[in-house]
Amino acid sequence: MTQHLTNQTANGLVPLYLEDIDIGQRFTSDRQQVDLDAITTFAAQFDPQPFHLDDEAASEALFGGLAASGWHTAAITMRLLVTGPLRIAGGIVGAGAEVTWPKPTRPGDELVVKSEVMDVVRSRSRPERGIVTVRSETLNQHGEVVQTMTAKLVVPCRTVVPTHLDRAGA
Repeated sequence: MTQHLTNQTANGLVPLYLEDIDIGQRFTSDRQQVDLDAITTFAAQFDPQPFHLDDEAASEALFGGLAASGWHTAAITMRLLVTGPLRIAGGIVGAGAEVTWPKPTRPGDELVVKSEVMDVVRSRSRPERGIVTVRSETLNQHGEVVQTMTAKLVVPCRTVVPTHLDRAGA
Protein backbone atom coordinates (compact mmCIF):
# COMPACT_ATOMS: atom_id res chain seq x y z
CA MET A 1 0.00 0.00 0.00
CA THR A 2 1.33 3.41 -0.96
CA GLN A 3 0.74 6.25 1.45
CA HIS A 4 1.52 9.85 0.71
CA LEU A 5 2.56 12.49 3.22
CA THR A 6 -0.35 14.66 4.23
CA ASN A 7 1.38 17.66 5.74
CA GLN A 8 -0.19 20.17 3.35
CA THR A 9 -2.30 22.95 4.84
CA ALA A 10 -3.85 26.11 3.45
CA ASN A 11 -0.68 27.97 4.53
CA GLY A 12 1.77 25.50 2.97
CA LEU A 13 3.65 22.55 4.40
CA VAL A 14 3.76 21.94 8.14
CA PRO A 15 6.79 20.45 9.88
CA LEU A 16 6.72 16.70 10.43
CA TYR A 17 7.68 14.97 13.67
CA LEU A 18 8.57 11.32 14.13
CA GLU A 19 4.96 10.51 15.07
CA ASP A 20 3.78 11.88 11.69
CA ILE A 21 5.96 9.58 9.57
CA ASP A 22 5.16 5.99 8.62
CA ILE A 23 7.00 3.26 6.73
CA GLY A 24 5.86 3.23 3.12
CA GLN A 25 5.05 6.92 2.85
CA ARG A 26 6.18 8.38 -0.49
CA PHE A 27 6.75 11.90 -1.67
CA THR A 28 7.89 13.65 -4.82
CA SER A 29 9.84 16.90 -5.15
CA ASP A 30 9.42 19.70 -7.61
CA ARG A 31 11.62 19.60 -10.72
CA GLN A 32 14.85 21.47 -11.40
CA GLN A 33 16.59 22.00 -14.75
CA VAL A 34 20.37 21.64 -14.83
CA ASP A 35 22.11 23.88 -17.35
CA LEU A 36 25.64 23.83 -18.75
CA ASP A 37 26.71 26.96 -16.88
CA ALA A 38 25.61 25.53 -13.53
CA ILE A 39 27.50 22.27 -14.23
CA THR A 40 30.76 23.98 -15.17
CA THR A 41 30.53 26.59 -12.40
CA PHE A 42 30.02 23.91 -9.73
CA ALA A 43 32.79 21.77 -11.22
CA ALA A 44 35.26 24.66 -11.42
CA GLN A 45 34.79 25.33 -7.72
CA PHE A 46 34.34 21.84 -6.25
CA ASP A 47 35.24 19.03 -8.72
CA PRO A 48 37.53 20.45 -11.44
CA GLN A 49 37.89 17.38 -13.62
CA PRO A 50 37.95 17.69 -17.45
CA PHE A 51 34.76 15.64 -17.99
CA HIS A 52 32.84 18.17 -15.84
CA LEU A 53 34.40 21.28 -17.41
CA ASP A 54 35.07 20.77 -21.12
CA ASP A 55 32.79 19.07 -23.64
CA GLU A 56 35.66 18.13 -25.99
CA ALA A 57 37.76 16.59 -23.22
CA ALA A 58 34.64 14.91 -21.84
CA SER A 59 33.88 13.24 -25.18
CA GLU A 60 37.09 11.19 -24.75
CA ALA A 61 36.35 10.27 -21.13
CA LEU A 62 34.29 7.54 -19.46
CA PHE A 63 31.01 9.46 -19.72
CA GLY A 64 31.27 10.12 -23.48
CA GLY A 65 30.30 13.76 -23.01
CA LEU A 66 30.06 16.49 -20.44
CA ALA A 67 28.53 15.28 -17.17
CA ALA A 68 27.72 17.02 -13.91
CA SER A 69 29.74 16.07 -10.88
CA GLY A 70 27.96 13.49 -8.78
CA TRP A 71 28.34 15.93 -5.90
CA HIS A 72 26.49 18.55 -7.95
CA THR A 73 23.67 16.04 -8.49
CA ALA A 74 23.74 15.36 -4.73
CA ALA A 75 23.53 19.10 -3.97
CA ILE A 76 20.55 19.50 -6.32
CA THR A 77 18.93 16.46 -4.71
CA MET A 78 19.40 18.02 -1.27
CA ARG A 79 17.84 21.27 -2.45
CA LEU A 80 14.83 19.41 -3.88
CA LEU A 81 14.44 17.40 -0.65
CA VAL A 82 14.69 20.46 1.61
CA THR A 83 12.12 22.40 -0.43
CA GLY A 84 9.88 19.36 -0.97
CA PRO A 85 7.05 17.78 1.01
CA LEU A 86 9.22 16.01 3.62
CA ARG A 87 9.51 19.05 5.87
CA ILE A 88 11.12 17.63 9.00
CA ALA A 89 10.70 19.76 12.12
CA GLY A 90 14.14 21.27 12.73
CA GLY A 91 15.32 20.53 9.17
CA ILE A 92 16.73 17.56 7.32
CA VAL A 93 19.60 16.40 9.51
CA GLY A 94 21.52 13.38 8.28
CA ALA A 95 23.10 10.70 10.43
CA GLY A 96 24.69 8.97 7.42
CA ALA A 97 23.89 7.99 3.85
CA GLU A 98 24.82 5.71 0.99
CA VAL A 99 24.87 7.40 -2.42
CA THR A 100 25.31 5.95 -5.93
CA TRP A 101 25.26 7.57 -9.38
CA PRO A 102 24.15 4.92 -11.91
CA LYS A 103 23.92 7.40 -14.83
CA PRO A 104 25.44 10.85 -15.35
CA THR A 105 23.48 14.07 -15.10
CA ARG A 106 23.79 15.98 -18.38
CA PRO A 107 23.31 19.63 -19.38
CA GLY A 108 19.61 20.22 -19.97
CA ASP A 109 18.44 17.42 -17.67
CA GLU A 110 15.39 18.13 -15.54
CA LEU A 111 15.68 16.37 -12.19
CA VAL A 112 13.00 15.21 -9.75
CA VAL A 113 13.42 13.30 -6.48
CA LYS A 114 11.09 10.46 -5.51
CA SER A 115 11.47 9.18 -1.97
CA GLU A 116 10.05 6.47 0.25
CA VAL A 117 10.23 6.02 4.02
CA MET A 118 11.85 2.64 4.67
CA ASP A 119 12.10 2.62 8.49
CA VAL A 120 11.08 4.69 11.52
CA VAL A 121 12.68 4.02 14.90
CA ARG A 122 12.33 6.02 18.12
CA SER A 123 15.55 6.20 20.11
CA ARG A 124 15.50 4.64 23.58
CA SER A 125 18.61 6.51 24.69
CA ARG A 126 17.44 9.86 23.24
CA PRO A 127 13.62 9.77 23.63
CA GLU A 128 13.25 13.26 22.15
CA ARG A 129 14.16 11.96 18.68
CA GLY A 130 14.35 9.01 16.36
CA ILE A 131 15.87 7.87 13.09
CA VAL A 132 13.94 7.74 9.82
CA THR A 133 15.51 5.86 6.90
CA VAL A 134 14.54 7.34 3.53
CA ARG A 135 15.43 5.96 0.10
CA SER A 136 15.48 8.62 -2.60
CA GLU A 137 15.91 8.30 -6.35
CA THR A 138 16.82 11.32 -8.43
CA LEU A 139 15.50 10.89 -11.96
CA ASN A 140 15.99 12.84 -15.16
CA GLN A 141 13.23 13.82 -17.61
CA HIS A 142 13.50 10.38 -19.28
CA GLY A 143 12.79 8.56 -16.01
CA GLU A 144 16.42 7.39 -15.77
CA VAL A 145 17.87 7.20 -12.26
CA VAL A 146 20.90 9.47 -11.98
CA GLN A 147 21.32 9.09 -8.21
CA THR A 148 20.12 6.83 -5.44
CA MET A 149 20.51 7.73 -1.80
CA THR A 150 19.53 5.88 1.32
CA ALA A 151 19.79 8.29 4.23
CA LYS A 152 19.25 8.03 7.95
CA LEU A 153 17.62 11.23 9.18
CA VAL A 154 17.47 12.49 12.76
CA VAL A 155 13.85 13.46 13.39
CA PRO A 156 12.54 15.11 16.57
CA CYS A 157 9.57 13.68 18.42
CA ARG A 158 6.53 15.77 19.20
CA THR A 159 6.15 14.01 22.54
CA VAL A 160 8.88 12.52 24.68
CA VAL A 161 8.18 9.07 26.08
CA PRO A 162 10.13 8.27 29.26
CA THR A 163 12.63 5.51 28.46
CA HIS A 164 11.19 3.16 31.11
CA LEU A 165 7.81 3.23 29.28
CA ASP A 166 9.06 2.78 25.71
CA ARG A 167 10.33 -0.78 25.15
CA ALA A 168 9.94 -0.85 21.35
CA GLY A 169 12.54 1.77 20.31
CA ALA A 170 16.24 1.52 19.62
